Parts: sequence; C-alpha cells; structure tokens
Amino acid sequence: MDGSPEADGKASLPTSLDGELTVSPLTGDRGWRAAGEITLATRRDWEQMLDGLARSGAPVCHLELSAVTFADVAGVSALAVTAHDLPPGRRIVVERPPASMRRVLEMFWPKLHAIEVVS
Repeated sequence: MDGSPEADGKASLPTSLDGELTVSPLTGDRGWRAAGEITLATRRDWEQMLDGLARSGAPVCHLELSAVTFADVAGVSALAVTAHDLPPGRRIVVERPPASMRRVLEMFWPKLHAIEVVS
C-alpha cells in the first residue's frame, strides 16, 4: 500500500515509558492495523498512517483498532479530518476502536458519513 510510515510497512516507535503506537498494513492492502496508544507522543506516526490511508485511493479503507488502548481527542480529530477530506464515495471503516474514540466520534462528528464504526 502506498504511503506506509516506513519502507517495510511497519512502524514501532517508543513514545513513553508506558506506551507506543505500532502500525502495520492489513493483508490485501485493505488498510491498516494499529496497536498501543494514540496520544501527543504518538501523533506523528498516527497522522503519517492516516495520510497513507488517504492517499491509497481505495474506495473503502479499514482501520483495525482492537489493540489500541486509548485515543486522545486530537488523535480522533486527525481521523475525522482525514475522513472529511476524502473524495466523495470514499470512506474509512474503523473496526473495534477503543471506547474513548467511539465516544469522541459520537460527540463531535455524529454525521460524518465517511467514517463507519464497526464493533
């Protein structure tokens, strides 16, 4: 998939004593899997992954987030901005996001149709 955070398609960068964010492509170039925390310390890696997802050109991009333990408001905002800026007809399917992400999306972007949240 075009736009991977690193040449090998994976990024794992320590961000604090407790947390990190790891991203890797899903099989078949369908999207990305993320694990860890989406915070100020990991924001650059999260936004690079979102940029690659947006540039992929796929009509439906998947984000598998079952291993993400926390997402701050700014990280969710970056996701919403990415989805909002997609061309008509494209969308992001967010699979099993953390509760914090689900709540922020419902509170601030309830009618953003370019994001579909799947439990």
